[in-house]
Amino acid sequence: MVSSVTNFSRNGLSDWLIQRLSAVLLAAYTLFLVAYFLVQPAWTYDAWTGLFAQGWMKVFTLLAIISIIAHAWIGLWTVATDYIKPTGLRMAFLVALGVILFVYFVVSFDAVWGV
Repeated sequence: MVSSVTNFSRNGLSDWLIQRLSAVLLAAYTLFLVAYFLVQPAWTYDAWTGLFAQGWMKVFTLLAIISIIAHAWIGLWTVATDYIKPTGLRMAFLVALGVILFVYFVVSFDAVWGV
């Protein structure tokens, strides 16, 4: 078993479970948005902002964003440990990935909550 400080949960079973739960949440979010677009009579800015002005939708969106980040981190950590053999290069890749995912979270949080 690979154990590293860059692993999300230090446990393959936990990583697998987080991967699956995040995928289920992302599927639910996607299906909700598709259903919303199908039943919404007019796709207007007012309808879109009205949906995202509701607190439950902001929380649902934030959970989807966190799921994307967790899913991406675990998946790319796995790819990096399997295919990038030089430790320095792998660490540089993982640090860059961490920075990118953190920036993604901050920008997304700001877009959703408007702080």
